[in-house]
Amino acid sequence: MEIRPVGWRDETVVLLDQNALPHEEREIRCREYGEVVEAIRNLTVRGAPAIGIAAALGIALGVRRLGRLPAGKARLAFRGICADFARSRPTARNLFWAIERMERRFAASAAEGADGSGDALLAEALAILEEDVAANRRMGRFGSPFLRDGDTVLTHCNAGALATGGYGTALGVIRAAREEGKKISVFVDETRPVLQGARLTAWELCKEGIPFTLIADNMAGSLMKQGRVHLVIVGADRIAANGDAANKIGTYSLAVLARAHGIPFYVAAPLSTIDLSLRSGDEIPIEERNPDEILCLRGSRIAPEGVCVYNPAFDVTPAALVTTLITEAGVARKPFKGALRDLCKRGPSR
Repeated sequence: MEIRPVGWRDETVVLLDQNALPHEEREIRCREYGEVVEAIRNLTVRGAPAIGIAAALGIALGVRRLGRLPAGKARLAFRGICADFARSRPTARNLFWAIERMERRFAASAAEGADGSGDALLAEALAILEEDVAANRRMGRFGSPFLRDGDTVLTHCNAGALATGGYGTALGVIRAAREEGKKISVFVDETRPVLQGARLTAWELCKEGIPFTLIADNMAGSLMKQGRVHLVIVGADRIAANGDAANKIGTYSLAVLARAHGIPFYVAAPLSTIDLSLRSGDEIPIEERNPDEILCLRGSRIAPEGVCVYNPAFDVTPAALVTTLITEAGVARKPFKGALRDLCKRGPSR
């Protein structure tokens, strides 16, 4: 089935509320751009590509709500809207990539003297959405050869249709292999503390009819030792020029375990996730989130009052632990620095 977590309808940004999953499939319609900013902050929409798409649509929504303003005031208002989105979540490169793309479109529209900048921005945002879905499908085709018939894949967090415009990155590779007729099964990490694996990846795989087993995060090493995991594939929120990859907290631990057991570790992400301005993962900003995500489980407190909490949303896996990076432009093998620059220069493969 087709899962679209973010879209545009009747002058509103439409989001599938991921906080309500898996118990309820509920749409949220954002009529003001600030509602989209808050939806990104509170994980109503999440996953780096989906965040970028939501921001692009939110920027278009905000500009369309401005009405006709003098050029100077319109430019100031546009910059304020973009700044609000830029402050929503710091780690996902796709968010800033989308903002930069919308800024270029706004500038081009202004240079053309066009009054319909809101129309131009909406067209750009919708293009970002559709390009992302197409990129995911290409990524799936490039990644599927790494999965053999009968393999069991371990994945972490949610890098499926819910995290993108549709189809998915890491899950997109699994989907592509299944579409080719390969019998693939999946181990799904629950992914504490917000349980994106248990709530979202499990929900997607149920919808798709892909066989999977849900496991606690601390079971992965034992399964690898038993020979029950053939490869690990994850998404990413930002990839530095040297191939270091930031992804959901706990990814680095899986990469270390995979290396210890001789298991390939793949990262699937679009070109918009690659940040060539950063030399290494040490420069990637890591978001720290509300302590309640650890203190509480689905609304019920599970820790004593007054405890200290450290809650980074992401960690960085060093390039040395990554077997191959999979993008819509092709795959990058070590040394990643040159390979990533070449892929970004080449652009998406058709």
